[in-house]
Amino acid sequence: MRIILLSQWFQPESFFKGLPFAKALRERGHNVEVLTGFPNYPGGKLYPGYRVRLYQREIMDGITVHRIPLYPSHDKSTFHRTLNYISFSLSAFLLGPWLIRKPDVIYVYNLITLAPAAFLMRLLFGSKVIIDVQDLWPESIVNSSMLQNSGVLYLLNKICNWVYRRADRITSLSPGFKQELTSRGIPSEKIEVVYNWCDEAAIAPVGPSSRQAKPPDLQGKFVVLFAGSMGILQGLDTLLDCAKLCAVGLPDVRFVLIGEGVDRLRLQQKTEEIGLKNLVFLSSRPVEKMGEIFALADALIVHLVDNPLFRITIPSKTQAYLYVGKPIIMAMRGDAGDIVRHSGAGIICEPENPKAIMNVIRTLHEMPEIERQEMGASGHRYYMEHLSFNHGIEKFETIMMSLAGKGV
Repeated sequence: MRIILLSQWFQPESFFKGLPFAKALRERGHNVEVLTGFPNYPGGKLYPGYRVRLYQREIMDGITVHRIPLYPSHDKSTFHRTLNYISFSLSAFLLGPWLIRKPDVIYVYNLITLAPAAFLMRLLFGSKVIIDVQDLWPESIVNSSMLQNSGVLYLLNKICNWVYRRADRITSLSPGFKQELTSRGIPSEKIEVVYNWCDEAAIAPVGPSSRQAKPPDLQGKFVVLFAGSMGILQGLDTLLDCAKLCAVGLPDVRFVLIGEGVDRLRLQQKTEEIGLKNLVFLSSRPVEKMGEIFALADALIVHLVDNPLFRITIPSKTQAYLYVGKPIIMAMRGDAGDIVRHSGAGIICEPENPKAIMNVIRTLHEMPEIERQEMGASGHRYYMEHLSFNHGIEKFETIMMSLAGKGV
């Protein structure tokens, strides 16, 4: 089977459905090519060794990667972000069909803007199109404050639903996403839930009882770690407020935040203004170095603002947290909370509620260590059985081969 991965992002960008995904499909006997842009995510700056040109072909671990032009950007500007998406979509539409060999299946990662290119290639080659829905459009656009015009949003909603109906198959990251799509009139049998996985090769499981030599300011402290993007939607002011409460009620608790994002600088400035001494920011690390950071933690926290859309999403850090085998504080409602509940991997609490989060921290802090270890081990077992890389690849291969009429 010949497969095209159509994605605006690909390695060397940190993209979990990128090169490892392509290699795994190839190792199962399939011919895989990639159509992507020039790497600039998440900073919006081109990676060293790259410059935007009309076309660049490279071989990455035996996978042919076709790079086409885009406008590099990932800042708060709606105009720049829109230009980023549209420029790649236009390049894929105009150049893509001339660069790839006839595929059986075109796998489209997430962006509605890539549908015109995928549908054109389907028309030309008779291929089948899978759209992997990671963000529900237009809701995700509204929540990111990229677009607020009601007329434009109405039109975008119509376009999105048309695209979803026209796809040969849709994969969604959660049962809630599938339910939302079916409520829009998308046939249920067209949608498959395939949970995301984490970068298992880079993030070695540290185990619930792992001990990493802590820096002096964390020695003897109960460490609550947040790892990931620090954007508006993460609502991390709540963690700052929780840290302020813990400074009085749980003085040996320390919060560690690691990652980048558009809101990090403001959060750091606010921390200094408040005078928080029990919350520290660490500079980002390569994924392969995160295992030693996770090993510092006594508990890992997931938090998003309390928005109905987030009740049906599963933040990618959830999978990483489960895999590394540490207790999880899940400050979210809905599908992500259900995973933690079913796995026994941690405790769920209300988002945007500093006091509720502090109460969960207190519970974990007072819990015998052996119980916290079992929480972490339960999470790891659940991940391997239901969310692992191999489990996900098998599901995608089954879907692709069924569409291509190849059987499994």
